[in-house]
Amino acid sequence: MKKICVFLLSVLLLLTGCAPMWDSSYHTGRHEDFGKEENEMSEGNGAQTGTTGTEALEFVANMGVGWNLGNTMDAYDNGFGFNSELSYETMWSGAVTTQELVDAVKAAGFNILRIPISWNNHLSKGDRKINEEWINRVREIVDYAYNQDMYVIINTHHDLHIAYYYPSKEYEERSVAFVETVWSQIAEYFKDYGDRLIFEGINEPRLKDTKYEWNFDSNATECVEAMEVINKMNQAFVDTVRNAGGNNATRYLMVPGYAASLHGCTNEYFVLPADAQNRVIVSIHAYVPYNFALQAETESGSVKKFNTANISSTRDIDWMMDSIQETFLSKGVPVIIGEFGARDKDNEEDRAAYVKYYLDAAKEVGVPCLLWDNHNFSDSGEAFGLIDRETYEWKFPLIMDAISEVAGK
Repeated sequence: MKKICVFLLSVLLLLTGCAPMWDSSYHTGRHEDFGKEENEMSEGNGAQTGTTGTEALEFVANMGVGWNLGNTMDAYDNGFGFNSELSYETMWSGAVTTQELVDAVKAAGFNILRIPISWNNHLSKGDRKINEEWINRVREIVDYAYNQDMYVIINTHHDLHIAYYYPSKEYEERSVAFVETVWSQIAEYFKDYGDRLIFEGINEPRLKDTKYEWNFDSNATECVEAMEVINKMNQAFVDTVRNAGGNNATRYLMVPGYAASLHGCTNEYFVLPADAQNRVIVSIHAYVPYNFALQAETESGSVKKFNTANISSTRDIDWMMDSIQETFLSKGVPVIIGEFGARDKDNEEDRAAYVKYYLDAAKEVGVPCLLWDNHNFSDSGEAFGLIDRETYEWKFPLIMDAISEVAGK
C-alpha cells in the first residue's frame, strides 16, 4: 500500500542560522505518515467540527499570504544562561527584528505576519506573571505589522513541556491552568487591538519524545487521551480569551489538533471548541510533499524536483486541499495553514514552482498559507531562510516572484 508522508512543522524547533547554537535535537517540521489509502483517511471527515459560518470563511479567505518570524521570539533557554529578557530574540536567529524588516516583508507581497513566541522563560515563579519587558517587546513587533494594516498572529510556541502544557491525562490539570494563566494576561494586554490581531492558542501539541510524537494513532489509548486533553486546552483558551474584555469578546482565534497536523484535526476525536461568536479557525502545519519539502537531501527518497505536470509532485497538496474543503470549509469552519515551505536543496526554480502551486491550490479553496522562515541558510540544517534580516535582501528572487504573482491575483 502506497504511503504518503507529510511533515508538519510547525514548530520549527530550531535550526538556527548560527552554527554554534545548532542543536540536532531540534527540527523545524515533522512528518506524519498517513499510511492509509485515501478512502481510509476520509473517515476523519467525521470529526466533530461544529459550524463557524460564512463571515469567518470570508474574513480568513481575504487575509492573503503570510510569513513566519521563525527562530526569534520563540527561542527558549537551552542552558546559555542569558540574564536579559531580550537576549532571547537573537539567540537562534542572530538578528534583531526591525520595522525595516517588516516593511520588506510587506513590500514583498506578504499580508500576514506570524510571530511564534515562547513564554516559559519569561514568567515569574509561582504566580507566572509575564515579564513586562518581554511582552512590551512582543507588542513592538506586533505594531510593526499591525500599524501598516497587516494581519498578525501571535501564539504560545515552545511551551510544550510537562512543567507547562503537555497533552496527557497525567498533566491535564496543569496544562489547562497554564493555558488559562498565560492567555488571560496576553489577552488583557492586547484587548484593544482589532480583528487583524489573531491569537493562536497552542503550537503543535503532541506526546513529545514518544513513538507517537508525530504520528497520531486513533487505536492508541495515549493518543486518544492526548486528543481529549488538547480539546480541553483549546476550549480553555477560547473561554479565557472571550472573558478577557475589550475586543477579545469577538476576536478570531486559532486552534490545532494533534501536532497541528491534518490528520490531527480530521480524526474522530478532535472537537472544535464551542464559541458563541463562531470565530474559531483550525490551525494546520503541512510541509508536503515530505520528500521534496522537508526530507534531507542526504536521506533515501529525498527529491529536489517539483514538476506541476507530474502527479507525484502535486497529489499530496491536492489531496490535502480536498480534505480541508470536505472536512472543514464545507461546514463553515475556516482553516489557516500556519506553516509550510520547502527547505533549500540548491533548487530555487523547483521551490518557486512548488510555492506557486501550493499557494494557488490553497487560494482556490480560501485557505491562507504562511511560509516558514527560520533565517537559516546553511546546508547543515533545515534551511528555510528567505530574507537576510540584516540587509533585508531576499535570497531567492524566483520564489519571491511566485509569491508576488499569487498575492497580486
